Amino acid sequence: MSDSGERAPGGLNTTRPSVARMYDYYLGGKDNYRVDREAVDRVEAAMPGTRQVAHQNRAFLRRAVRYMAGQGVRQFIDIGSGLPTVGNTHEIAQEIDSSARVVYVDNDPVVLNHGRALLAANRHTTVVTADMHRPAEVLEHPQTTELIDFDQPVGVLMIAMVHFLTLEERPYVMARLRDALAPGSYLTATHATTDGLSADMVARTEAVYATTPTPIHFRPRAEIAPFFDGFDLVPPGLVMLNEWRPDADASVPQPCWLYGAVGRRP
Repeated sequence: MSDSGERAPGGLNTTRPSVARMYDYYLGGKDNYRVDREAVDRVEAAMPGTRQVAHQNRAFLRRAVRYMAGQGVRQFIDIGSGLPTVGNTHEIAQEIDSSARVVYVDNDPVVLNHGRALLAANRHTTVVTADMHRPAEVLEHPQTTELIDFDQPVGVLMIAMVHFLTLEERPYVMARLRDALAPGSYLTATHATTDGLSADMVARTEAVYATTPTPIHFRPRAEIAPFFDGFDLVPPGLVMLNEWRPDADASVPQPCWLYGAVGRRP
């Protein structure tokens, strides 16, 4: 039994918030613990509207996957995927082509346990445990190489993930991923920004994430753009999520503090 009074699988640490479980709670999921919910409450106190931004982030993912699949991409690696539930990458890609292959990557054991159970009957989709800070783990994992043919275009997703990299890690991690991809591959990423936010809001939110194993780094747009070095950005480029090819029936845009883009490897 965890210190919060909730039962957790053996070996699972519920004394610290988990980014994956926090994101699950933002989206209304149930695979989280009190420590995660309390962390989300602190984020929402600092940044009202965070749940709405999480839903914008998920909607952007769906639009980006549809776009990449529309360009002929039939294999995807979703890094830092969280729990692969409703409206996630495999559902969108396999609506377009039932044989599309998807590898979900996360370093949270909840994602591995629940994801494998959810996807047990889907032979074109798998969940692996690996850490984006060590990209070779992601690219060379046996289950990755079993499903993904790196001689063909791949869609790599890093949705709300690159802001967990330091600026010192950025060149190596992003270059290692980019160099593994065939021409015609895509990178899709979103990143929290300081643009339009007060310093206090950013500091309070970063302080909450500092209590997790993965601190977050809000940045201005100029520091986010280099994550796409070596990729040609698909119009409209690096923009706030609600400005990236919004659905025709999209409601009035809500405040957002995540930039997103899709880049193609030439």
